[in-house]
Amino acid sequence: MNWKYASQRKEYGRALIELGKMRKDVVVLDADLSSSTRTADFAREFPEHFFNCGIAEQNMMGTAAGFAASGKVVFASSFAVFATGRCWDQIRQSIAYPKLNVKICATHAGITVGGDGASHQTGEDIALMRTLPNMTVVVPVDAQETYKTTKTFADWQGPCYMRMSRLDFPVITDSETPFKIGKGTLLREGDDITLVGCGVMVSRCLEAAEALEKRKISAQVINMSSIKPLDDGLIEAASRRTGGFVTAEEHNVVSGLGCAVASCLAEHKPAPLRRVGLMDTFGESGEGEELMRKYGLTADRIMEAADEVMKRR
Repeated sequence: MNWKYASQRKEYGRALIELGKMRKDVVVLDADLSSSTRTADFAREFPEHFFNCGIAEQNMMGTAAGFAASGKVVFASSFAVFATGRCWDQIRQSIAYPKLNVKICATHAGITVGGDGASHQTGEDIALMRTLPNMTVVVPVDAQETYKTTKTFADWQGPCYMRMSRLDFPVITDSETPFKIGKGTLLREGDDITLVGCGVMVSRCLEAAEALEKRKISAQVINMSSIKPLDDGLIEAASRRTGGFVTAEEHNVVSGLGCAVASCLAEHKPAPLRRVGLMDTFGESGEGEELMRKYGLTADRIMEAADEVMKRR
């Protein structure tokens, strides 16, 4: 498919600037990575509302909690591996437990970080944030949805987590495509199998669906950017329609999107499912797309999983 590509990080920065122009209660924090996370764009426009906390992510989350407790809407950014793992206790105790308005917006998630290697790649961040009570978790499908998520977070009460990539993503949506926390988006109709993806893997699901159509297999594709809360109604409806699922995520299959969908199916409308993602493994150094192929995060693997599921129905 002939995708156009765009940067999630740039759209995050653009949305922050627009929020800064509209609201005086928005504060942005970063952990000495503002050029990479694009919070530097906001800092240039609103220096009195931006705070570089240095390489001290735990302290940044405590500072964010303090601002939020004082009535501010706080956007705190770093690389995903640091924003979730290094300061998980501070997020739990100081942000999630008191339900404060801190929006943790992390970049450089997943194995597409590439050459920085396993120490900087994270396949655990969705799981870490999803398990926290009161935490909302969103994985935007593309740059457009990143912009919408950022704007939506500003009005959403309580702590939030948004996961972004280092690499540019295929553009799946446009300015008119609806986005709502707690709702998935049906991107393609189908009757034989349901492909549910988040982030960059939605584009792989669409590629797989197009290839499956050539084999007379009708696949519907869901963009499930809202991991928590999950759109249980859409999953249940898809189960009744197709009776089989493949989930796809650039994340560990343990406790990510696949597990969220599996739990929903088990409680509402059981159906066979296969999870495509990191199979409980760390990544390694390499080019982003090269790593995606090595770890099976491809349209071909989604097609293979769809065949396996259809045999089990």
